[in-house]
Amino acid sequence: MNNKVLFLLFCLVVYGAYHHFQQRQVTYGVGEIAPNDPVQSETNAVDIHLNGFTLTPLANYTIKARVLSIQNYSFGVEAEISPTDLALGWGPMSNELVMRKIDFSQGDRFFFWHVDSFPIPKKEIETHSANTHIIPSNDKVRRQLRNIRLGQVIEIRGYLIEAKLASGWHWRSSLSREDTGAGACELIYVTELDLS
Repeated sequence: MNNKVLFLLFCLVVYGAYHHFQQRQVTYGVGEIAPNDPVQSETNAVDIHLNGFTLTPLANYTIKARVLSIQNYSFGVEAEISPTDLALGWGPMSNELVMRKIDFSQGDRFFFWHVDSFPIPKKEIETHSANTHIIPSNDKVRRQLRNIRLGQVIEIRGYLIEAKLASGWHWRSSLSREDTGAGACELIYVTELDLS
């Protein structure tokens, strides 16, 4: 076996180990590890211009939550500003005993969950989890997004926004944690991202 083949095999092993580490779910043990509700408040922030989009801040927003699912996007108008959706859970939805009994998935900018039997009331699942469309404000946040792992507790600070294009296209964040279905996702312009 020549040196090029050995080097290629070494690279594949390193990549496989890294990929396995990134996909491995973070565990903290039993209990609510992100117990508090997201904090939303009025904002007087001005419009933000990003890649031809106008982003209008609708509210200041801070959330500390557990990552239930991660979905990256490369295609579509939305992907031009929001490369990643994070399904987040707080309160009872940050408890591993609850999480183990729910199957999570994402696709087409939606967040789905399924249970065989409810570990907590359905309403608590709906009001303590959300699909969040992440718009990174800078390269640091963009890099951090690539390092987020399932189960990890993260803290996001930024703005809930409405995004518009001159063509008339628009995408508006929900301003409620009580809604479900289409239009219920949070669209967040992330100024700071902390990974626990």
